[in-house]
Amino acid sequence: MSAAPSKVVFACVHGAGRSQMAAGFFNALSEPGMARAMAAGSHPADRVPAVVVQAMNESGIDLSHAKPRLLTAELAEGAAWVITMGCGEDCPVVPGAKREDWALTDPGGRELKDVRIIRDEIRRRVSELIQREGWGNRSLVAP
Repeated sequence: MSAAPSKVVFACVHGAGRSQMAAGFFNALSEPGMARAMAAGSHPADRVPAVVVQAMNESGIDLSHAKPRLLTAELAEGAAWVITMGCGEDCPVVPGAKREDWALTDPGGRELKDVRIIRDEIRRRVSELIQREGWGNRSLVAP
């Protein structure tokens, strides 16, 4: 019997931009049997902004059906990693989880050209995390 995939939680304030992009890239680039990611927010938005969906579509990832969800201790329980992106004190501490904070600009309300820069930085960081942890070697063609 194989072990369950490692769980990675990407958390930002609204759970709609940075964390959705990171989870989208992570789940596209990692080996599904090794690790899976989810996005959550300390104060979730109603939806993923259209500009984020558009930028990710350019990278071959469809976030049109992604739904921001509330970051809770229960949701994060059992995570191997919690990657925070601006939720600060509102992000729960998960016993046993490794934690990093990625200082990234919130894409909400920004122009597509700016969201592309944020998207590409998130893809780079996600790729580095996957490589560092040995969670796969799948590739996603850049736009």
